[in-house]
Amino acid sequence: QVQLVQSGGGSVQAGGSLRLSCSASGATLSNYFMGWFRQPRGKEREFVAAISWNGGSTYHADSVQGRFFISRDNAQNTVTLQMDNLTPEDTAVYYCAATRKYGDSRAAAYEFWGQGTQVTVSS
Repeated sequence: QVQLVQSGGGSVQAGGSLRLSCSASGATLSNYFMGWFRQPRGKEREFVAAISWNGGSTYHADSVQGRFFISRDNAQNTVTLQMDNLTPEDTAVYYCAATRKYGDSRAAAYEFWGQGTQVTVSS
């Protein structure tokens, strides 16, 4: 069973930066297509970014394009989401997710999920 463990996040003022990391217990992350999703309070979970197995392809939601950057270090078994120029609209619980198949922007495409990390951006 794959266990994804998230770290990072917290509170920051608008315009600030945060970094989220996701590591795996019991699995080699290079075998998984990885994604980040977020869920604002009272809203549905939404796609943020995804990255292919070797990191050669990345995908970012329009709402975060140019501000957020997904990357992976398979040697360290981690996936990172660098978040810059944060706005209050980015406030949400963020989740990393993994799938053995090709992932896309649908949460249903992912098999394993991290525990979630709160990101709060104040104006």
